[in-house]
Amino acid sequence: MPEIPDIEAYIEALKLRVLGQKLLGIRLVSPFLLRTVDPPLDVLIGSRVVGVERLGKRIVVEMAAATGAPCFVVLHLMIAGRLHWRQTGSSVPRGSGLAAFDFAAGTLILTEAGKKRRASLHVVQGREALADLDPGGIEVLGSSAEEFTRALRRENRTLKRALTDPHVLSGVGNAYSDEILHRARLSPFKQTRTLDGAEMDRLHRAAIDVLGEWIHRLRDEAHMRFPEKVTAFRPEMAVHGRFGAPCPVCGTNIQRVVYTENECDYCPKCQTEGRVLSDRSLSRLLKDDWPRGAVRDRDGPV
Repeated sequence: MPEIPDIEAYIEALKLRVLGQKLLGIRLVSPFLLRTVDPPLDVLIGSRVVGVERLGKRIVVEMAAATGAPCFVVLHLMIAGRLHWRQTGSSVPRGSGLAAFDFAAGTLILTEAGKKRRASLHVVQGREALADLDPGGIEVLGSSAEEFTRALRRENRTLKRALTDPHVLSGVGNAYSDEILHRARLSPFKQTRTLDGAEMDRLHRAAIDVLGEWIHRLRDEAHMRFPEKVTAFRPEMAVHGRFGAPCPVCGTNIQRVVYTENECDYCPKCQTEGRVLSDRSLSRLLKDDWPRGAVRDRDGPV
């Protein structure tokens, strides 16, 4: 699932292309994509884009609609949704294509790989209606150490689960939580209320640094080309998706725990005092904090 750095890259690329542009038309291929009916999609035709922003893991496009109050087009890409920029009027790919938004400068196409249709499109009117879509997690980059600590210690949960809960932190998912925990030298399965002050400060600083570095990197790339290859697995990452590869800090082989549609990657030497965690030991350690089925919340699977 695209996370803060990926979403910010999309936003940067969209601002360069659609800000100030009129929406000429919407081609909705999958009726299951649209999750709202009021206001109708038609009200957006001819409206001008006046803003592009992020709400958690959602992309929000503000339209100056004829209705008076601003309308917001809210896209949630979920796990497999991706955006593509093409020439105006380009056809929507068969099978994976969900919708196309036509502008004079080009066409924004939304696709989703696989057969499951999880991506969503909401059209809402007014800031109050937009706020209803916010899961409520704090923005890490703008948080103080105290705010960060309060958010994580509200419940006693594993760090991995807390970092990826959109009601706790906004926009952090599976990939960047692995990177943050590795930078902080903390086990993914350490309980939030067991962290001392130094560990919590280290985690807060790691979260700010990791997200900030990747946002800067991906925004720079978005200035050069539209981000067509958004992925959770990047070769420059320290641990995520690098099972069996050497840790860039200590050289120990990266280990993983696979669950449902995700995996948790970590370095035993840097994070778990040399222990390699097995699925069996996790089931005893985590109990109800790591469900056997799919982990879901308002932002979908973690």
